[in-house]
Amino acid sequence: MSLKARLQRDLRYVRGLRRTLGRIKTIAPDSKTLLCDDVQAAVEKWRSRPALTFEGRTLSFGEVDAMANRFAHWAKGLGLRRGQVVALFMPNRAEYFAVWYGLSKVGVVTALVNNQLTGAPLAHCLKLSGASHVIVDDETAAAFQDVKGELEKPMVQWVLGRASGDQRDLPQALRSCSQLPPDKAVREDMTARDTILYIYTSGTTGLPKAARISHQRAQLYMRAFAGATGAKEHDRVYVALPLYHATGGLCALGAALLNGGSVVLKKKFSASHFWEEVVAERCTMFVYIGELCRYLVNQPPQDDEAKHKIRLAFGNGLRPDVWREMRTRFRIPQILEFYGATEGNVAMFNYDGREGAIGRIPKWMKNRFNARLIQFDVETEQPIRGPDGLCIECGAGQVGECIGRIGDDARTDYTGYVDKAASEKKILRDVFQKGDAWFRTGDLMRQDADGYVYFVDRIGDTFRWKGENVSTAEVALRLHEAPGVLEANVYGVEAPGAEGRAGMAALVTSGEFDVKAFGEHVERELPHFAQPMFLRLLPALETTGTFKQRKVDLVAEGFDPSKVKHPLYFKHPDKGYIRITKPVIEKLQAGGYKL
Repeated sequence: MSLKARLQRDLRYVRGLRRTLGRIKTIAPDSKTLLCDDVQAAVEKWRSRPALTFEGRTLSFGEVDAMANRFAHWAKGLGLRRGQVVALFMPNRAEYFAVWYGLSKVGVVTALVNNQLTGAPLAHCLKLSGASHVIVDDETAAAFQDVKGELEKPMVQWVLGRASGDQRDLPQALRSCSQLPPDKAVREDMTARDTILYIYTSGTTGLPKAARISHQRAQLYMRAFAGATGAKEHDRVYVALPLYHATGGLCALGAALLNGGSVVLKKKFSASHFWEEVVAERCTMFVYIGELCRYLVNQPPQDDEAKHKIRLAFGNGLRPDVWREMRTRFRIPQILEFYGATEGNVAMFNYDGREGAIGRIPKWMKNRFNARLIQFDVETEQPIRGPDGLCIECGAGQVGECIGRIGDDARTDYTGYVDKAASEKKILRDVFQKGDAWFRTGDLMRQDADGYVYFVDRIGDTFRWKGENVSTAEVALRLHEAPGVLEANVYGVEAPGAEGRAGMAALVTSGEFDVKAFGEHVERELPHFAQPMFLRLLPALETTGTFKQRKVDLVAEGFDPSKVKHPLYFKHPDKGYIRITKPVIEKLQAGGYKL
């Protein structure tokens, strides 16, 4: 690269970094300015401008605020106080943001529960929230009804839709609530350290964990993306990601709303209608996860894909080959890839668009960042320590675990999980000096000589599929409950043309095992993203000397019938689990099935 090109690259990087730091520099943990105050300031500045469009209905900033105020007074009327929790279990809809924004005005915490969950994982998340009230809609009410008997304490169910039985009619209750902001005195003792949200993450093992999101951290997400994206008043951000995740629910909303822009919210993502909707809504930006982009490039060419006005796509998990096609085929001028962990304190941006990189930490800026890569032993799954007992930083090209120094400012604070034991497990101590503490991301990365950072893999058994972290332990637990399943070993495998890893289960079964009944059990007990895409039936599972199930050989063999002599099955999109025959594997390898 020529000197001029390097200077231009570094200039783009510095400009992006300055935009970001300029928006977050005033965030202080003891500040009396809360996230709801940030949004309220935007409302006062752009009250009559469009803020959110959903299914043909557009709400102005003032209308979103009025809706939020009703939820605030509703919670206050129920006697809910600072720090108490309401669970929000709904798909994307116009009221979603207004619910938790409104509740935050009276100090109430909102637990954002994944609306795809059912059964035991749903019951677990609701129990973990500690909520006494849950808000659902017509789509999620039945799933809650199915698990309410498993909850440790009663939870009042409020329905944004048709209420029946012991359900409460939320629209009816809201009609008597004021549209005016609640008195600020109700939160006068609060600071940015107070919790505003619980956002659930699968973590590396077991059931989902609830990450505790403070006002400070929510401000960091929303303000950072308001700066990093360079969004303006005229920008319209297309959001088809679920609002229960930080990427769609905080990063994308912050980019639009804190700049006077507008959110075009979709209930769910549709690859076939994406460009048609982007063009019709005059969107200028969209937020992605890598899987979303893969779906787009796998679609046949459409007229609208060349008619859009998109100037920036931002998100995470974009593969280099998909990245290239996104830029060339769809003519997207700028892609802003970033890295961050919901519960962690490590964040990086790829401001200058290096394909495949999740961010950049140049040597000359290293001291401004808290992120480091340390040498890691993949066999023991522990950092490598030197003779002095301290960790060893990776050199250029070395793969290691990414960690983040824990401090007390907005960028280095670690709020952890609701479960204190789970929070402690993510802390690594005595890293570069005795007494220091660092957050473990659980991600393996490498950094090149120019400072670009590349994601390599997750540590442990958790794999990523459909934009979600899938816990193999939790999936195996559900599979063990299926009739005829004696043992289950779950792991992720590479699938043709797919982002992340598809779920596969090696099963030891009894004579009563029926693959059709097993498929029905999977559909009933597991959310779509956690359902194994492939099955392998074995007479016995191989274990280590300490009786841990071995996965290495299973992962290497995958679902290739030329390597596997045992029965193999594929989860057909329409027919359920079918045997993998030569025609099936050929169609899979040719990308003939929608994964």
